[in-house]
Amino acid sequence: MTRNGDSRWTVELHCHTYHSADSLVLPQQLLATCRGRGVDRVAITDHNRLEGALEAASIDPDRVILGEEIMTTQGELLAFFVREEIPAGLTPEESIRRLRQQDAFISVSHPFDAARHGSWELSNLERIIPLVDALEVFNARTLTEGPNRRAGALAEKASLLGTSGSDAHTYAELGRAAMDLLPFEDADGLRLSLATARIRRRRSSPLVHMASRYAVWRKRLGWRPPG
Repeated sequence: MTRNGDSRWTVELHCHTYHSADSLVLPQQLLATCRGRGVDRVAITDHNRLEGALEAASIDPDRVILGEEIMTTQGELLAFFVREEIPAGLTPEESIRRLRQQDAFISVSHPFDAARHGSWELSNLERIIPLVDALEVFNARTLTEGPNRRAGALAEKASLLGTSGSDAHTYAELGRAAMDLLPFEDADGLRLSLATARIRRRRSSPLVHMASRYAVWRKRLGWRPPG
């Protein structure tokens, strides 16, 4: 995609498949939706699971970035270019150490969204800031703009890069908070590209959280993916 003379990709850096407990999204349909909406690259970041990203990458390897949203003992991390799954329940420092061994890119999910499981206490967040690459400065699922503003202000103060993502758990959300980025191939390239990123700041309806609760309920009643 070309805008203002720059050849940029439309990139979704935060979304989920049925491998997350609160989503029913199928990887094949996720990819079809991304193609239909002009999303050139998509990081699939299931909760503490890599299977969804691997399943999608087996279908469309050029479009998929292997990612994971990791629940630590103090809040959630968001990682891209992951090669080995990081389990939930480790300290942030141990999770980051394991991600660095993989040369992954490390962001922090919706750090100030107190309505969400996985938000951070400021003191814990400040302790790990020197260890991460970025903060998620816009998450489309925040109920108000306040958490995003706080994340953006902290990233600017700490001279950290900012990531954005729809945090999609449904097909309708995909691409709402996409980023326009210069092409990249790995974590180092993503770091360079984020320095000139443009964010599409569109929050999702609060009703999307009901869709996540519905997914949890359906799975408890025995829902299984087709095939």
